[in-house]
Amino acid sequence: MDFLQLTGKTVLVFGVANRKSVAWHVGRVLTEAGARVVYSVRSPERRESVKKLLGPDAQVEVCDIGKQDQIDALRETLKPLGPLHGLVHSVAFADYSAGWLPFHETPRAAFLQAVDVSCYSLMAVSNAFREQLDPAQGSVVTISISTTKMAAENYGYMAPIKAALDSTVCFLAKSFSQFSTVRFNAICPGLLRSSASAGIPGYVESYLYAEQATLRKHAVQTEEVANAVAFLLSPRSSGINAQGIVIDAGMAINYFDQALVHRPG
Repeated sequence: MDFLQLTGKTVLVFGVANRKSVAWHVGRVLTEAGARVVYSVRSPERRESVKKLLGPDAQVEVCDIGKQDQIDALRETLKPLGPLHGLVHSVAFADYSAGWLPFHETPRAAFLQAVDVSCYSLMAVSNAFREQLDPAQGSVVTISISTTKMAAENYGYMAPIKAALDSTVCFLAKSFSQFSTVRFNAICPGLLRSSASAGIPGYVESYLYAEQATLRKHAVQTEEVANAVAFLLSPRSSGINAQGIVIDAGMAINYFDQALVHRPG
């Protein structure tokens, strides 16, 4: 039974790096659901490594989404495929090469680069592909975080940037509603073991705490995030637009769990 109604639909997925990537899991779920998945990665070197993961038949294109000319070139390359039913934006970047710094000392260049790659890129690719996205059932999904209001020091300036991404989802949904019913939503997971998280200072300690703060005492799995992305791409979620769907296994209501408050230490 084709419950998700994705069989034969074409979905463009940005952001695969390796098997830990949210985008890789999303692509696998979509393929299992019968969708045709086209992958976009940031460099020729990444393309070669990703094709080894996905197999020789996978369509993997190169596009640095920080460069408008490459976005435009990708659009032209994919035009022969016909309408895109979905677009998945699973891209984020933060330069922590300067080491951990208090938020107020965030370098201007690092902040602006992170905004460009992690937030503006959603606007750029959505605008570039606006005529190719299915105007009746098109769906765009980005990956945010479960909360942008908790000032986690090690996550630093990326939380305000994800807040901008969350707002961008709403404004894109409104803007596209003038000429289509393309939907824009965000999946907002709690802490994950992903390739992107590996570069965050002190992430392992935060991840282990978050796991204990979930109601089930078991961290959110990337596969669970991918399943939710597939649902938002599906016509089954047609009434959901301009939303951020939190996937945190109940962590947000459980910070004062007695086992955490009274743990030895």
